[in-house]
Amino acid sequence: MKNIIMRYYLLGILVAISTLSCAQDKRPIAGETEFQKEINAEYKDATTSPLKEKDRKNFKSLDFFKFDSTYVVKANLKRTPNSKWFKMPTTTSRVSDERVYGILSFGLNGKQYNLNVYQGKDLMKEEEYEDYLFLPFLDNTNGEDSYGGGRYIDLRIPEGDEITIDFNSAYNPYCAYNEKYSCPIVPRENYLDLEVRAGVKVFKKY
Repeated sequence: MKNIIMRYYLLGILVAISTLSCAQDKRPIAGETEFQKEINAEYKDATTSPLKEKDRKNFKSLDFFKFDSTYVVKANLKRTPNSKWFKMPTTTSRVSDERVYGILSFGLNGKQYNLNVYQGKDLMKEEEYEDYLFLPFLDNTNGEDSYGGGRYIDLRIPEGDEITIDFNSAYNPYCAYNEKYSCPIVPRENYLDLEVRAGVKVFKKY
């Protein structure tokens, strides 16, 4: 009888351990916004993560500035249909064929700013990205609270001349996590002379 009780006891412990382990594996993805949850899920997944294996092993969440609606702005898009294609340098020897699709003008913290928004020649040929626009920018948090090389924002071509820029969705280039990636270098003309305290912060490696 004691042996049977002991077997059930041990079985109960094994079930409890297994249940706890599964619960830990299925922990909800960290993040306060949909963007934060989506990027954390991407970086946690070995098939989509730019993180090195040693960094991904202990990964729980990227560091983010707290969401601030101040950094969700309406911008006027002035298209530049006659702009020429040029070779945008990257962090490796590769270059990316880009053109200035237009100029975004917006107000932030009481001042007016302009940023060039870019379109990639190769990317626009892909059905999923035919309306994709690339917004890289530099600001005064770079090198301290955010990645030194600047950050990116993904946009889509709007039907009209207004486009929403959500700086809370600004993310780091993949090369901020792993030098094997080739990342476009942010043009100097896309420097904002202010602190954009929104989006992904600098990565703290484990």
